[in-house]
Amino acid sequence: MDAPLYTPRDTAPGPARSARPRRSGAEVYDRLRTELRSGRISGWDRLAEEPLAERFGVSRTPVREALTRLLSEGTLERRNGGIYLALPSFKELAGLYELRVTLELRGISRVMEDPSARHDRSVLVSALERWRGLERNDPAPSPQFVSEDELFHVALLDAAGDPALTAALVTVNVRIRSVRMYDYLTEDRISATIAEHTSILEHLLQAR
Repeated sequence: MDAPLYTPRDTAPGPARSARPRRSGAEVYDRLRTELRSGRISGWDRLAEEPLAERFGVSRTPVREALTRLLSEGTLERRNGGIYLALPSFKELAGLYELRVTLELRGISRVMEDPSARHDRSVLVSALERWRGLERNDPAPSPQFVSEDELFHVALLDAAGDPALTAALVTVNVRIRSVRMYDYLTEDRISATIAEHTSILEHLLQAR
């Protein structure tokens, strides 16, 4: 975290605050959603209006609007007297993981069952170049690596040629990201993921 998102109110007197730039709730929403999706905010970080307003350099009104919108979408939830990144229950998580597997397997079987269907080579080549680049750069362990893993799975399903399956997978990924981001906190996990994904893409391209 670059700055605390929840801090006690400072009641000590001090110099008057300078005027903050006017930003809309939509702008704050985009910035906050990006941070939530990047793994920089965990499910245990309480999101309060005043610290967020200080963090983004805005008034509390656009922050309130952004929080309300994220709550309505299910990205955030109210618990323990505050607002937090939504965490699925164990039962919900099991169902979402099962759905994720079902979607990805359907993308594979779709190509296998239809002789005229083929994976989109350009999508696979682009994904392989990205993962070979990650292999060369040796990224450090980070919750934010979950975004790279999601891009791989979405690209693989997208290459199978069914946009509806891809859109469904994107939705599932958003729901489980708050848990999956903790899969990538060790070097061996990062290296194993890169090796596995690169191997899968190479195999698919060679099989054509």
